[in-house]
Amino acid sequence: MLRQDFRKTVLLGIILLPLRVIFITFILLLSWLVASIATYRHQGGGAVPLKGWRRRMIQTSLSCLTRTLFFIMGFQVEVKGKVASLLEAPIIVAAPHSSFFDAIVSALTGMPSIVSRAENLSTPVFGTILSSLQPVAVSRQDPDSRKNTVAEITNRALSGGKWPQILIFPEGTCTNRSCLITFKQGAFIPRVPVQPVLLRYPNKLDTVTWTWQGYSLKELFVMTMCQLFTRVEVEFLPVHVPTEEEKKDPILFANRVRQTMATALNVPVTDHTFEDCRLMISAGQLTLPMEAGLVEFTKISKKLNLKWNHVREQLDTFAAIASASKGGRIGIEEFSEYLKLPISDVLRELFHLFDRNGDGTIDFREYVIGLSILCNPANTEETIQMAFKLFDLDEDGTITENEFACIIQSALGVPELDVSNLFKEIDADETGKLSYDEFKDFALKHPEYAKLFTTYLDLQRYQLGMLEEDDIQPPEAKYTPVGNAVPVSETRPVARNKVCPADNEEDNSGTSDKKDD
Repeated sequence: MLRQDFRKTVLLGIILLPLRVIFITFILLLSWLVASIATYRHQGGGAVPLKGWRRRMIQTSLSCLTRTLFFIMGFQVEVKGKVASLLEAPIIVAAPHSSFFDAIVSALTGMPSIVSRAENLSTPVFGTILSSLQPVAVSRQDPDSRKNTVAEITNRALSGGKWPQILIFPEGTCTNRSCLITFKQGAFIPRVPVQPVLLRYPNKLDTVTWTWQGYSLKELFVMTMCQLFTRVEVEFLPVHVPTEEEKKDPILFANRVRQTMATALNVPVTDHTFEDCRLMISAGQLTLPMEAGLVEFTKISKKLNLKWNHVREQLDTFAAIASASKGGRIGIEEFSEYLKLPISDVLRELFHLFDRNGDGTIDFREYVIGLSILCNPANTEETIQMAFKLFDLDEDGTITENEFACIIQSALGVPELDVSNLFKEIDADETGKLSYDEFKDFALKHPEYAKLFTTYLDLQRYQLGMLEEDDIQPPEAKYTPVGNAVPVSETRPVARNKVCPADNEEDNSGTSDKKDD
């Protein structure tokens, strides 16, 4: 906020704020009285729709009081278009959703039902007013809450006018109005006509936008009360009647309504969703840049069959790796430190597989995709068993630290590498030996190592193949497929046991047989 705007806000606030708070309190108490009368001795509570004088009282008296409330708060409302009737459009969808002041749409549409958290209904004064609207209550404790909410919306929308219209903000969260994020399907599953409603706040000083960054709810409310007036435009677009194709596909229905609204608003659409917003908030709590949480969750969750909770857990791991990086991205150094391994050709190869755009860093989206496409498929029972056999040099069913160090040092080409910290992390029972169960448990929790192992085996096969060719062709400097790899003539020692060829003599004998043929 500029200094000039700040001074103006303070001066106006000295006069306007106390007066408006007094009048707002009076209007809220009067609204509570009207809501109490309308719901007094109503049989069935929220399970039975209000009828007759009760419903008319809500539509007229409470609607009038809500408009008066916004007028007292200094809102200048410009309405465009025509409000559709209940039978024309049982559902109203409003966007972009950017503020708690968006409730002005309720007053302009005759106080329709809304979707609200169940705990809000127990709030003093406000809870009674909210209950009179007979909202669709969402319970956090109910594991089937989402399914039940959609079912209730569908039942009301198909009731033939018995229930009031339902107002839904399909984005599911507040944004800064610069674009329209992915619409949730709840408003479109009933397959009934919907009326899109657009919200605009054409003010020089924005005191209404409430998102995960910026001012808090209390700060925005006080700042808005200190303004002489706040402009808001509410535009009712023509009713969108779903086609047969849209009735069969709620996602298509939602996307077409969103595109219609975005075109009217002259803003773009984005595939980011409410889940992305949750991930952004989580990223901020983990001291990462909030934009690090943007992964286009809906898109990658469908392609990779991911659940939000799983991605949220991966964000914790990503934050642990990127904690040393100010930009919230993983470099080769952070990647190496997390895996407790030195930077080597094999590690670079794995890093390059994660780094999809080749910019030398891994962002959270690349990390999630890398785990899902590269590491998890490689982390199979067969791969884990093969890796265990490779490490178990004496075939006694356990892996000692020396055996573990031998293979790791050979794989990475670092003979003096200290792997004691990594070994201790895997050795859960601290016996100094790794059982298969310990090895498997660690591998399942850290799928990056599975891809590292398979990459190592691929490089070994390539190098052995090149050595076989050297027996046939004149010796020349040959390179591995890894960037900045050393020539095969200078390759690191290769571990030999029952998984890999025993020694070079066997390779040479095999090659000699081929020569004789």
